[in-house]
Amino acid sequence: MGMSQTKEESLYIGIDGGGSKCRATIYTSDYRILGTGVAGRANPLHGLAQTFQSIEESTQLALADAGLAPSDSKRLIAGLGLAGVNVPRLYQDIANWQHPFASMYLTTDLHTACIGAHQGEEGAVIITGTGSCGYARVAEQELFLGGHGFALGDKGSGAWLGLKAGECALLDLDGFGEKTQLSQRLFDYFGVNNALGIVENLAGQSSSTYAKLARVVFESALDKDRVALDIVTEGAGYISELARKLFAINPPRFSMIGGLAEPLSPWLDEDVLAKTSPILQPPEWGAAFFAKQQHAKA
Repeated sequence: MGMSQTKEESLYIGIDGGGSKCRATIYTSDYRILGTGVAGRANPLHGLAQTFQSIEESTQLALADAGLAPSDSKRLIAGLGLAGVNVPRLYQDIANWQHPFASMYLTTDLHTACIGAHQGEEGAVIITGTGSCGYARVAEQELFLGGHGFALGDKGSGAWLGLKAGECALLDLDGFGEKTQLSQRLFDYFGVNNALGIVENLAGQSSSTYAKLARVVFESALDKDRVALDIVTEGAGYISELARKLFAINPPRFSMIGGLAEPLSPWLDEDVLAKTSPILQPPEWGAAFFAKQQHAKA
């Protein structure tokens, strides 16, 4: 097939940039996958240079995977779903980038995750992984809730659960709080045997270090540990409440996304579970769909 830029030959690249990694997938105009690439984090809040580098790396890996040349990035119509671009200054910074694509359309990672989850239809999503946030889009209404980051917000997230585990274990060990299995489980996890050992392993650590402790909290809760049960119940209660606030604008469909979606589901309220539907497509698909839509309008 020749390189002439006919309408039919348009190729789309959907890019999902987040706090831990950047995924890029190249699609044909009928959404067949040609290639995929994964690079490091691409959260503009944590640095633009790193974000641009991760976008370029994941794009090159996707091109290679698709059997295309590095210079073929100039053929790609790009959709970018990036964390933090609901901050106008960051949106501008990215929009001004001398990007390597034919054209580039930018929106938030929440928006592209939502488009993907509902395969191009309107709806709502809650993302619970290291962090937590809610997003809904119906007609011209757009709702962003939570997602204020660790340690200010992200209640019900992996990082929040881990933070609570550390807090409650230390209260127990100092003789202030209720006795909990969490103390011994954290000892085992870190290979230590006193409160200072826990502090040493957690002081000044990032949200992802705390998020790894979420599993410990769920295990203790399933073991009927009262303190762990309280933590999980409080976190799930918040996520259920978050879902109801999204339901206020009547999204036709709702999905839970992220590493904690599965372990949290048994603890969510019945009315929320009843409204939960599976994810239909990944965020990169959503980003490509967004690009295709915007490009048609351009």
